[in-house]
Amino acid sequence: MAGAIASAMLFAYPAFAQDSRLSLADRVTRLEQQAQSRDQGGTGLVNQIQQLSDQMRQLQGQVEELQHQLQVLNDKNKAQYADLDARLARLEGGGAGNTGRPQAQAVNPAAATTATLASSQPAAAASSGGVADPVAAQAAYDTAFQSIRAGNYVAASREFRSFIQQYPNHALVPNAWYWLGQSYFVTTNYAVALDAFKHLVAQYPQSDKLPDALLKVGYCQIELKQTAAAKATLKQVIAKYPGSDSASLAQERLQRLQLQSGS
Repeated sequence: MAGAIASAMLFAYPAFAQDSRLSLADRVTRLEQQAQSRDQGGTGLVNQIQQLSDQMRQLQGQVEELQHQLQVLNDKNKAQYADLDARLARLEGGGAGNTGRPQAQAVNPAAATTATLASSQPAAAASSGGVADPVAAQAAYDTAFQSIRAGNYVAASREFRSFIQQYPNHALVPNAWYWLGQSYFVTTNYAVALDAFKHLVAQYPQSDKLPDALLKVGYCQIELKQTAAAKATLKQVIAKYPGSDSASLAQERLQRLQLQSGS
């Protein structure tokens, strides 16, 4: 009986050892699979983080574009002022001398008024040795500035034009040119705004408003689809006025332009 049991155990031992080896192999395989799964999981996590980062950048670009579109819409809502301003400019610049002239010459009265104002200013300055009435000049400027602060851009443009004409030698004339351009820019009359800002840049290189005016030149060029010129202008702002708010805004707008154009 004891011999039979011993024989059985003798024959069973290889089978038991084989099962142990197979079990150990299975365990090793399982551990390898788990390690591989962890590696794959880590790689997958990295990929997910990268995808989320890409999506965040895309969303940020979309938000910036939506903000720009919202600003454009807000500006266009004020376009009703531009029409009234054009009519006022036609009345102010026309007078009796326009009676026999063709209507086609008044295609853009605001632009004509701004150009006439710029060309006549040196003559007015030459004929006036100084500011005739500093108190009245300051009051006129303050009235125009209050109008633009209140959002009454039609009145502001009219009052700033009047100020420039009446007081061509006043120290605030460069500022008046800037706000005149701004009143046209806000009412989406970008071509006329561009002329005003360019006049300030060209005629008053020492003005404190020069960085902002040059920046607005770039903004006008963007709205007029003059993309290459706009990029050059914005780069000029960044190079000439590093560290300024104007340079920061120019850098931000330039990056958006480059993203949109892919260059």
